[in-house]
Amino acid sequence: MSPPHLADRLLTWFCAPHLREEVLGDLHERYAVRVKRVGETHARRRYWLDMLAYVRPEFIKRQPHDTSAWEYPNPKATDMIRNFVKIAWRNLMLNKAFAAINMLGLAIGLTSFMLIAVFVYNELSYDKYPTKASNLYRVQLSVVGNGSVEVYPNVDLAVGEGMQRAFPEVKASTRFSPATDYIQYKDKQFKEPHLAFADSNFLQLFSIPCIKGNAATALVAPNSVVISKEFAQKYFGDEDPIGKALAVGTQREAFTVTGLIDKVPDNSHFHADAFLSLSTRHITNPTWSNLGFFTYLELADKADPKKLEAKFPQLVAKYVVPEVQRDMGISLAEAQKSVETFRFLVKPLTDIHLYSDTKYEMEPNGDIKYVYIFSILALFILLLACINFTNLSTAQAAKRAREVGIRKVMGSIKNQLVFQFLTESVLLTLMAMVCAYGLLFLLLPYFNQVADKQISFTFFLSYQAILALFLVSFLSGIIAGIYPAFFLSSFSIIKTLKGSFFGKSSQKKPLHSGLIVFQFSISTILLIATLVVYKQLQYMQNKKLGYDKDQVIALPDTRLLGDRQLAFKEQLAQNSHVVSASLSRFVPGGMMMDGTQIYPKNETSNGVEIHTNIFHVDYDYLRTLGIQLVQGRNFSRDFPTDSISGVLINESAVRELGWKGTNPIGKSVVRSGNREFKVIGVVKDFNYVSVKQKVAPLMLMMGRNAGGIVLKIKTTDVPGFLADLKAQWEAFNPNGPLEYHFLDEQFATFYASEQRTQQLFSAFAVLAVIIASLGLFALSAFVIEQRTKEIGIRKVMGASVPGIVQLLVKDFVRLVLIAIVIASPIAWYAMHHWLQDFAYRIDVEWWMFALSGLMALAIALLTVSYQSIKAALMNPVKSLRSE
Repeated sequence: MSPPHLADRLLTWFCAPHLREEVLGDLHERYAVRVKRVGETHARRRYWLDMLAYVRPEFIKRQPHDTSAWEYPNPKATDMIRNFVKIAWRNLMLNKAFAAINMLGLAIGLTSFMLIAVFVYNELSYDKYPTKASNLYRVQLSVVGNGSVEVYPNVDLAVGEGMQRAFPEVKASTRFSPATDYIQYKDKQFKEPHLAFADSNFLQLFSIPCIKGNAATALVAPNSVVISKEFAQKYFGDEDPIGKALAVGTQREAFTVTGLIDKVPDNSHFHADAFLSLSTRHITNPTWSNLGFFTYLELADKADPKKLEAKFPQLVAKYVVPEVQRDMGISLAEAQKSVETFRFLVKPLTDIHLYSDTKYEMEPNGDIKYVYIFSILALFILLLACINFTNLSTAQAAKRAREVGIRKVMGSIKNQLVFQFLTESVLLTLMAMVCAYGLLFLLLPYFNQVADKQISFTFFLSYQAILALFLVSFLSGIIAGIYPAFFLSSFSIIKTLKGSFFGKSSQKKPLHSGLIVFQFSISTILLIATLVVYKQLQYMQNKKLGYDKDQVIALPDTRLLGDRQLAFKEQLAQNSHVVSASLSRFVPGGMMMDGTQIYPKNETSNGVEIHTNIFHVDYDYLRTLGIQLVQGRNFSRDFPTDSISGVLINESAVRELGWKGTNPIGKSVVRSGNREFKVIGVVKDFNYVSVKQKVAPLMLMMGRNAGGIVLKIKTTDVPGFLADLKAQWEAFNPNGPLEYHFLDEQFATFYASEQRTQQLFSAFAVLAVIIASLGLFALSAFVIEQRTKEIGIRKVMGASVPGIVQLLVKDFVRLVLIAIVIASPIAWYAMHHWLQDFAYRIDVEWWMFALSGLMALAIALLTVSYQSIKAALMNPVKSLRSE
């Protein structure tokens, strides 16, 4: 094998002419001996050292003819790695600004990635805690009526047990019914919002073990209750709760504590602090065609849920059709249409949280779209940080070029150089990982508050989390450093040693430009998304709802007053602060509403049958809430039949009943149970649920003892009125404390999910912009440094400071403008698709893109201008003398 020709050429350039032949002969002889003894690779490395010892003896401490020091064994791998780490550390310490900017960017990227990753992990883990989670399904009901489909997550009492009896693939069924009521033990009384009636096998099926008591038998007997540890501490303190009796409800029904659980897992689609035995209700005639019970089935291991669903119509024909015929008083032929319009479905338990969004869920669910969105966002933010490293490393190539040339002359091969530079990037990301843990500790409480999670910092200290983050950091280091490593290791030795490489350092690099465009494209997309989400949220909160929610107070528990409710309402109406009062606990935004199927009397041949919600109200309800009457009249004391058979319906009910274009006043509707009602008035549609959903049919019926009071009050001296209200409540000596809420505050809870999304988008958009700005700041500083002499010459030639600043800034501004152009259509498509989930939504307008683009441009200008102005103001004598 021949020695390196490049080394020979360098020797002929640098060595004295009269010594060339002698030196070359000596080097070739040594090379031939070494090839035989230690192999070609080692021989070529020593050949370079020999050559360098002749032409640049100051680089080599030993003399060229000192042959005792020439032969070395190949170094150990561990020694090489130790050496690479040591050199990497020294390089980072020599370039502290470079290391600090990269480390900060990577730390922010890793922190964002970790927070989003744990959010996604938490969302995907919902309802996976039961031992047989993959075999558990919730029974749902789909009702087709007048061209629309309504899905309900709960069914009637008999459905679960009926399916278990009818189909062998159904191994077990269980029911769950949420409740809210007052609980009392001795002198302690509280209103508990998280109660539930459950079947005796519910705890077993959902793998909720008892700390005390037997989960298999604790809910078998009527009037038994299983409570959580927190619930027990609240009522019993340090007492043993087992065997103690709790008084439930206004009737003080006694329930015996038979079991104690830790708690329902946080990542569950339902939560309860106390499980009451469902057998307490003593329902003797369970039905199939109504709603009310969340029902779950355990299927056999190999059961196909789709094939099971295909069998459900036979149950509808056997049980639902007779009930529909009886309740609505229609013919069998009409009732048999229910087989097509009344369908039972099964939803996998593990899909409920992310794939079910009915109006009647027990708790607000997540959305799989947000899991996808935030997963992509996490990757992009981490990628932005990696891009910073890549951009800065390649931009600093000139500073490392001579180092690479000398290393190659010393015998380093390309693979070793690549490994050296990758070691630097990995070391930097591992240091950033340590910083990320510090940021996590500081930011996690705020993240939990915004995301509505209960994630503990100890989660990140588990070996699984540490290992996962280490792997992410390691891979990030490889991704960030792979291009710079190959780029730097590919430098030509001759050009770097002669210094000709530096002339190219200021030339435009397509890679730098492309990476800056990518970074600001992502940042601009996030800015646009944040603005659109904010405007949609603002639109929903400020939309005219069709009723007056301001200065309205709801008292949901006046049922505690028994037959004194009306007297309490009349007394409140006399208060000077009260504008109007209504006896009803049915208010817009509340979960309290009834529902039923209705059809128009004498018009059954057209097949119209709709589901409508029901509010029980009194004569003053419309006036108190400012609901507009568009046809007919309100309930009146002058018409005694109003309290028995009169109803008000909304415009949506008119449309779905097929009465649009006709006068509905005086027409009759028939509800389940064959009860007939006469329409006396039509109210304008108002959003009694979230504006994410279209206004559904609503029927208002008279109901004097509705168990709640709604008050419209004056805006002056609200604290004074609340003090009067509390005094009047206590004067009536109720069985429970006063509870009230303002309607506008309850309305705001509808949009908690969108509020969290907007806050998360805002936070991560800011982080993405910070990362991109850090990279742009450092890159602009380096590019401007390379043009220092040019700036000095321009100033000597008469260039003004603004002119120089414009010269330095314009290239970066052009890249940001390109990023805005690329980001705008992507952001429009994404946000247009997101807005389709809302029945009432804003239009994505041009000014949103313009404003977001101007923000991105302003950030870029501020980032670059500092360095540009600083360079433009520099004394040209210093820059020209620096050579």
